[in-house]
Amino acid sequence: MSGEPFHRCTHTAMSPDGDSIYVSDGYGNSRVHKYTPDGKLRASWGSPGTDAGQFNIAHNVCCDHEGWVYVADRENHRVQVFDGNGKYESQWNNMHRPSGLYLEPGKDGRMYIGEIGPDMAVNIDIPGCGPRVSIYTREGTLLARLGKEHAGLETGQFISPHGIAVDSRGDIYVGEVSYTNWGRRVRARGEQIPPGLRSLQKLVKVG
Repeated sequence: MSGEPFHRCTHTAMSPDGDSIYVSDGYGNSRVHKYTPDGKLRASWGSPGTDAGQFNIAHNVCCDHEGWVYVADRENHRVQVFDGNGKYESQWNNMHRPSGLYLEPGKDGRMYIGEIGPDMAVNIDIPGCGPRVSIYTREGTLLARLGKEHAGLETGQFISPHGIAVDSRGDIYVGEVSYTNWGRRVRARGEQIPPGLRSLQKLVKVG
């Protein structure tokens, strides 16, 4: 938690003009760093905590076409929004451990958020927490949620959605950190690791 880059950074994003690269430095640090494309540090922001502009595992970062920076603040259960210089703008709540972000290009692009849900014995059966993929407007209005209640291996059911991409047809691709998170379920419930556990699902756009 020194604030200095890096301590197990989690993701990168480029500004729309290609002039800056943002790095979410989330495991062992609570910062976002802003770099030039040739690797010079321009600025950093964030500290451990729950207040606006603070982070508890900054797990992902992306930028929109206007240069706003979106950070998945995983263990604070929110996405925070900043301007390109790290000034806090707003936050989106009503989510559970957001880990993966994907923002469609353009002014009407939607935000797709992978929420990894609970994985401890004290909360693993609590309803309404995911894991799931939630779809928001760029202003933070919830549009839809994909995924069945609780983690599992059925089609359309998630274990830990970490990476998201959307193709030109609107199909959603979700990469999951499945083995590690199922290992937590083993500890919480005494389950076994399923044979042939896979880590990629594809969902067709709803609506």
